Amino acid sequence: MRLNTLTTVALAALVGCAGLTAATALPASAGTTPVTASSTAADFTGYQIVKLPNANVPNFTRRAVRCPAGKHAIGGGAEAQGNRAILVGSFPTEDGAGWYGIGRQDGYSDVGISVYVICANVS
Repeated sequence: MRLNTLTTVALAALVGCAGLTAATALPASAGTTPVTASSTAADFTGYQIVKLPNANVPNFTRRAVRCPAGKHAIGGGAEAQGNRAILVGSFPTEDGAGWYGIGRQDGYSDVGISVYVICANVS
């Protein structure tokens, strides 16, 4: 049931990104708060992906990639690289203009992390 809720929310976000409008209440499941899609769609222009190439950093060190000035993060991701590497976190920066990646590697003191952010002008 949790997967269906997340999928529904993701689809609603994509509908908004495509310039369509909706005023649909999404189903709530135990422990979640219902989400209502906005009745006005945002305008996205200047779409680009910015990549922070792989680099070895100490385990649990945040690596951040930022959008160019004036653009906002509309998505992102990270990859942990190495023998027994584990991605610990992948999430937007506090100001919404970048993306973090965090990882660790069992049996080693460092891990390879690359981070990506999807940027756009949002109005």
